[in-house]
Amino acid sequence: MAKQRSEGDLDRELDGLPAELRWREWMRRIEAVLFASALPMSREALGRVVGQGVAVDLLIEDLATDLSDRPYEIARVAEGWMLRTRPTYAAAIRLAGGMGDHALDLNEFDIAVLAAIAYYQPITRDGLKDVFGKEISRDLIGRLHERELIARGPRSPRRGAPYTFVTTEKFLVAFDLQSLRDLPDLEQLEDAGLSG
Repeated sequence: MAKQRSEGDLDRELDGLPAELRWREWMRRIEAVLFASALPMSREALGRVVGQGVAVDLLIEDLATDLSDRPYEIARVAEGWMLRTRPTYAAAIRLAGGMGDHALDLNEFDIAVLAAIAYYQPITRDGLKDVFGKEISRDLIGRLHERELIARGPRSPRRGAPYTFVTTEKFLVAFDLQSLRDLPDLEQLEDAGLSG
């Protein structure tokens, strides 16, 4: 039986290697970690697999250059990085894997509610009712929560202390956003007649 290596067994410094080979090994480690993770990996997490004081951002830049002719790329998402397929290959992946555009399986109103949560978070169901002029069902909130696109936020200071809802890191990944600052400007959407 193979002996399982502990974190302490990982030689981060790689002092026995020439500088160029050491850098290349650190890049491979970062690529392996990104490949294995379904969620974005933070600078701190990636820093744990390379030498002390190594500039993770520079390793990421060099790795991105190395991957420039590959069908996948490194993307900055939320507060970290992840590997993702280049958009050019999306149709091929959907066809081969039987994945349609229904990956999130949300209808237009679900997406509108999700957008309202993204723009007005933390927001209660009553707050969503004010936005849409009608009651938002617990089932709809449950679907968004089940897909991990939203989570419970802090309790509202209003009477009864209702739950609020906020978007999640999975929301950012699903909509290819680094942060909520990347959402389109709400005033511009309203001026264009696309919101409101």
